[in-house]
Amino acid sequence: MPSSTRRAQCPTCLRPQSACICALANTALADTQVLILQHPLELQEAKGTARLLHLCLPGSRLEVGEAFEPQQLQQWLYGAWPGAESPQQTLLLYPQTPDQPAALTALIDGDAPAPVRRLVLIDGTWRKSRKMLYANPLLAQLPRLALTDTGPAGYRIRKAPRDGQLSTLEAAALALQQLEAWPDGAPPLQALQQSFEGLIAQYERLRAAH
Repeated sequence: MPSSTRRAQCPTCLRPQSACICALANTALADTQVLILQHPLELQEAKGTARLLHLCLPGSRLEVGEAFEPQQLQQWLYGAWPGAESPQQTLLLYPQTPDQPAALTALIDGDAPAPVRRLVLIDGTWRKSRKMLYANPLLAQLPRLALTDTGPAGYRIRKAPRDGQLSTLEAAALALQQLEAWPDGAPPLQALQQSFEGLIAQYERLRAAH
């Protein structure tokens, strides 16, 4: 195979054409707006799930960087996007940390209409995500949504340093299930789960072929 063919890249998922993940992306409609902040070293990570998550969620944003310009980050966190109004509530999907706690706003209020929410995810290893959190004070100030009782991770192609740590797509699916009040088996949740399983199967198939 000519080298130029091997290097051919899909312009949508930014992966080699031979490992394109676009066909794995199942549309998952959610009212919650999703902003993915990706560490630069994750951009070419073959096992990463953030790009697939972005492709599954219409209207989501994926921005790459480590320390963002504050005014630009402010816009991403609180401003309107093309096709998305300004949120009433912006939450960071991240565990509580004792050195910088953040009060979590109640997620369910039966007497009030659901607020327009924006969910922020940091895509990177645990060490990289912490570095990004403290490099961007606007992120550290956000109220946090912390997942609990997540069960075992299905991310068998990439070893997590601690039990219960999930891929970006897995964590987003669980967070959206909570924010959107999706029951188990809801079509958007199934769409995300099927996309995730398809990514794992494709990676294992490609690895076996080499």
